[in-house]
Amino acid sequence: MATSCSLISTFFHFSSSLSRFTNTKPHSHSSPSLLHLPRPLRQPTTLFFLRPQQPSPSPSSKPTTTTLLPKLSFSSSSCTFLDSCFLFCTSVALSLTLFLTGADSASAFVVTTPRKLQSDELATVRLFQENTPSVVYITNLAVKQDAFTLDVLEVPQGSGSGFIWDKDGHVVTNYHVIRGASDLRVTLADQSTYDAKIVGFDQDKDVAVLRVEAPKEKLRPIPIGISADLLVGQKVFAIGNPFGLDHTLTTGVISGLRREISSAATGRPIQDVIQTDAAINPGNSGGPLLDSAGNLIGINTAIYSPSGASSGVGFSIPVDTVNGIVEQLVKFGKVTRPILGIKFAPDQSVEQLGVSGVLVLDAPANGPAGKAGLQSTKRDSYGRLILGDIITSVNGKKVTNGSDLYRILDQCKVGDKVIVEVLRGDHKEKIPVILEPKPDES
Repeated sequence: MATSCSLISTFFHFSSSLSRFTNTKPHSHSSPSLLHLPRPLRQPTTLFFLRPQQPSPSPSSKPTTTTLLPKLSFSSSSCTFLDSCFLFCTSVALSLTLFLTGADSASAFVVTTPRKLQSDELATVRLFQENTPSVVYITNLAVKQDAFTLDVLEVPQGSGSGFIWDKDGHVVTNYHVIRGASDLRVTLADQSTYDAKIVGFDQDKDVAVLRVEAPKEKLRPIPIGISADLLVGQKVFAIGNPFGLDHTLTTGVISGLRREISSAATGRPIQDVIQTDAAINPGNSGGPLLDSAGNLIGINTAIYSPSGASSGVGFSIPVDTVNGIVEQLVKFGKVTRPILGIKFAPDQSVEQLGVSGVLVLDAPANGPAGKAGLQSTKRDSYGRLILGDIITSVNGKKVTNGSDLYRILDQCKVGDKVIVEVLRGDHKEKIPVILEPKPDES
């Protein structure tokens, strides 16, 4: 039925067009009357060619059926005959074309308008599409023994995100994402999975570097930016795998700069952290924080939330800090960071004593502080507690708590000589100390 309507409609259209072009007036006794329908057709509608108007039938007469096909009449003029032949052939050719191409009867009236996006939406979509191939999904596997069968099984104990650093297969993530793993697996954007090896990690800054043996054409390194010139209010984008959902994008702004958080592994402070209100949930850890140009400006590492879900306060390690750490891990497999070689009391305990500084609990004799002569806290023969040295400054910079001490040491290098001022009893002393690396990093 639809094909017949298409044939008749096409015939009618070319008939009227050619009639106007040739200015030929059809005979009044044989020209079909045309029923004009409004356009566009909203429902499947049949076009009829009607006979010439006849006198009104009597009320008792039965209705007659309207003829669907047009009644063609030709005049004695050869021009009219040729026009009619040309019209018929053209109609048949066009109808066959529509039939062979399988055009639906309603498709001519359905126009799909492309979705219109604003310029900022287009920029966000483009940023996600260009950077998603650089973001990976990391699965942390632990070896556990079945209590009944005693079989050793690999069980997923955690997951997180990461991103491709270079074409050599290095992947950067958080240390707490891979902590305690017996095996690690990295899933790329095309869902291909590879076993990963740990190149190195820095517990103090919560950064780790993995490596996968994947084809280079599958590895797309993320563009590296800078974090020194960031501004509060600047737009940021976080890509990760929250709750195991593959490649999720959240947006927000920089809420604050130069924040300080503590490493989940060692408690050592991480300075100059970026605060953002972009939604960061469990599984986002290790994923990239990008600026509006799609450049890496930080690693999503922590959130402040009583419930464990995003509460609008997320933290990212700045890329300037990450860059130096990754270079050392890739080159040496470790980060050489100087230490004093002491164990100190919690800040609350020192505050209760009414003094300001870092109380030395233990200074091993083979460590830098022990070699320099710093005294540890101990008990006398009667069991009474004798406080050790209280560090009040290093190189003239005041030390009020453990974070201050770490912050000063981060600016030093292994082998540097520092002047440590301590409160010993009721007097102060200045003691030179030569900084050394951690024993497990030697």
